[in-house]
Amino acid sequence: MYSLVFPALGLLLPLASAGAAELPRIELTAGFYRIEAEVAADDPTRMQGLMQRRSLPPNSGMLFVFAQADQHCMWMRNTYLPLSVAFLDEEGRILNIADMQPQTDNNHCAAKAARYALEMNLGWFSSKGIKSGSRILGVEKSPRPR
Repeated sequence: MYSLVFPALGLLLPLASAGAAELPRIELTAGFYRIEAEVAADDPTRMQGLMQRRSLPPNSGMLFVFAQADQHCMWMRNTYLPLSVAFLDEEGRILNIADMQPQTDNNHCAAKAARYALEMNLGWFSSKGIKSGSRILGVEKSPRPR
């Protein structure tokens, strides 16, 4: 069974224009690399994601925390910057990575049941040699999903 992260984008336009509240941040590591990630752990922040953003600082991203592991999917409607997403299992192990182009509705889905998704600037994972099977440390310290 697949679940879509952005099931009702038409309802999100008021959220996007109103401006999002400051999201919690968490420090993650991938090998020798430090990542500062905003955390989207509830339905409104998961649906908003990185929509309407024009840039993302280097080594920064967004960690999506799902209430349950599933074959979650992402897409890029109203997202203006190219991103790579890594789908992670319960222990932070990367299941698969997908590159996503701005302002598209193509689904990018987890290969297996994922508990987390980590979005970074396009090519971040490949430029660091991080691939499926690598582990992202620190996800267990993320806020509980709501």
